[in-house]
Amino acid sequence: MILGITGNTQKEGMWEPVAALIQELRLVHTRFVVHPDLAKGLVDRGSLLQDNEIAPSTLFFLDQAELIISFGGDGTLLNTVNLLGARPTPILGVNHGRLGFLAQVEGSELQHRVQQLKSGDFIVEERVVLQAKLESGKALDAHFALNEFSIQRSGDSGLLTFEVKVNDVHLNTYWADGLIVSTPTGSTAYSLALGGPIMAPGCRSLLISPIAPHTLTVRPIVIPDLAKIDIRLGDLGKSHVLTSDGINHPNALESGGVRIEKASHHVKLVRFSDQNYFSTLRNKLMWGAYRSNPGS
Repeated sequence: MILGITGNTQKEGMWEPVAALIQELRLVHTRFVVHPDLAKGLVDRGSLLQDNEIAPSTLFFLDQAELIISFGGDGTLLNTVNLLGARPTPILGVNHGRLGFLAQVEGSELQHRVQQLKSGDFIVEERVVLQAKLESGKALDAHFALNEFSIQRSGDSGLLTFEVKVNDVHLNTYWADGLIVSTPTGSTAYSLALGGPIMAPGCRSLLISPIAPHTLTVRPIVIPDLAKIDIRLGDLGKSHVLTSDGINHPNALESGGVRIEKASHHVKLVRFSDQNYFSTLRNKLMWGAYRSNPGS
């Protein structure tokens, strides 16, 4: 197996663990290839890389890597997902961010985890992916999303009006700052901050959540993941932005609506047998955390 190594080059704390991983992979005679941007940063910091360890281009990196190790946080892993597109390459996230729901492995664990990767002692989870198609036919720079698609007002445009249909049946007319369509994976991301429910990854559902709705009785709604969601803006002249996992497409709906539905492929995330989703929730969200001095 050839491991691909990529990461967020803006995180200074990442370089030492990456260099340590490379040394470990050499010791256990495991083939690897480093993304060109990451390789440049390593070389600039004094690391010695062989020519056959450096990918000459992103496309070469994606073609060669059979499993990708992504250093950074959840945002870095989402960028890796976007790079892969529909490629089925599994991703292992190494957390150098904050919460790290997706990037669950810490840098201090890597030596042990490398042995597990080498022996095949890991689990590959398939996560639902969303795809978006504009009614206008215009292509999006990123038309897949592992977490969510959101449509939000931009600048001082005021409330937006959203006409939403599910399987060609009118669901609701929303007056809000925005609207989010998320996967179970994305239920612990932006949607959670709005008070949306948490959905375990195996749920066959999607989640529609309004952002600051004008009507207080409007709440997030869970729908089957086979549903086709059509969204049109009532005020096409208002400035807005369509976002796919943090990648912005300004005023994407000014020439018509967008259809959001489950993609035909999945994102494959690597985890290990001693990790599980519910322990991650408890740890990251500090459920049941004991405070010795509640008044402090």
